Amino acid sequence: MTTTTPAGGIRRFGNTDLQVSRLGYGAMELAGPPLGRDIAESDAVHFINGIVDSGITYIDTSIDYGRSERLIGKALAHRRGDCYLASKCACAVGVKGHGDKHEKHTYTCENVIAGIEQSLVCLQTDFLYVVQVHGDPTRKQLEGGGVIEALQKMKADGKVRCIGISSRLPKLADFVNADYFDLVQVPYSLLQRQNEDVIAALKQSGKAIVARGVTGRGAPAKNWETRPIGTVQGYVQDLWERAGLDDLLDGMSRLEFMIRFVLANDNIDVALVATTNRDHLLEDVALASKGPLDPVIVQAACDRLDAAGGGAGQGEYARGGPTPVA
Repeated sequence: MTTTTPAGGIRRFGNTDLQVSRLGYGAMELAGPPLGRDIAESDAVHFINGIVDSGITYIDTSIDYGRSERLIGKALAHRRGDCYLASKCACAVGVKGHGDKHEKHTYTCENVIAGIEQSLVCLQTDFLYVVQVHGDPTRKQLEGGGVIEALQKMKADGKVRCIGISSRLPKLADFVNADYFDLVQVPYSLLQRQNEDVIAALKQSGKAIVARGVTGRGAPAKNWETRPIGTVQGYVQDLWERAGLDDLLDGMSRLEFMIRFVLANDNIDVALVATTNRDHLLEDVALASKGPLDPVIVQAACDRLDAAGGGAGQGEYARGGPTPVA
């Protein structure tokens, strides 16, 4: 692994033997339009190397993220030992780019194995540290379609080190006692606390927790010109204002408050941030290096959000996939 100081500190990844940076990188914006910005391949390669140079050791991607896997594979082929690559399975195999419709997922043994093999080629690696089932399936779908058997086979064959799922409530709760998973990826931020209690239960069961949507796609810092995945237009701005969160900033930027709030939750092992702008990336790393928010401030924020309807178990996840970046 790289000798650069890990971004946000270092954390044991659940019950595994991996030691990961607390701040991770979510590579969806490397997909290209409409999920991400249009970025030249040479610029993307330079940017991806900068991710690792910044101290981030955990990079999360997916077949569903257009060019992302191929760009990461090209950029990091010469330094595979400097980072942990995490991808996803059950996605549509053989699809290049990303259409206007939400991704289709197929929960069969054959599709899972084909997807992992494709990711290994695209990422130019012999094995993946992490593979997660994508698309928020039910436990019955996974256990009845041979998905778990496929993942366990790839793990036994040495092509995958850790297996998990990307999920959310209500289906998320069914995986608390699923002992075949090493990790779970969950939407979680100051403005999306719906999964907070089940995250604690998952952590207690020994699973590593990866939080996505940590900055709400930067919505609070972008004057609400975009919105977090899973929310309807205007919801998070209204929640922020009703909770009076600006009163708690005490000189911090909204972005700093968002990142450090998630780092203050000790149940979160990796907090993913996403950008294709190097200055923004370095800002995220610098903010994470300040460490978690003070517990008193965290409690004050939670109390205000609880009263405003933004507490654990409150609010609903709006389906439909991500909106284009702003």
